[in-house]
Amino acid sequence: MFKYTRHSLKKLETLFEEIDFTIRYEKGNFTSGYAIVEDRNIIVINKFYDVEGRINVLLDILGQTEVPLGALGEKSLKLYKQLEKNELIADEEEE
Repeated sequence: MFKYTRHSLKKLETLFEEIDFTIRYEKGNFTSGYAIVEDRNIIVINKFYDVEGRINVLLDILGQTEVPLGALGEKSLKLYKQLEKNELIADEEEE
């Protein structure tokens, strides 16, 4: 089971770093709570979100992102597979 803790947030941030995304927490007027600058692989998340909100945003983005599994380290790959298994992210092949 996936827990919404700071440690889980850190694991997700590491996963995104491994696939060359930069995550920034800033104040802004985001209607969805986040913005993605796709050309530069930058994710900007509302800095006022709590840990659970930040994790949910990252899971939402991860479900929309094509993840090169070969770029992931052992721990990140295990996390990614766990998220797929628990259906917290959409499997790219199902879309």
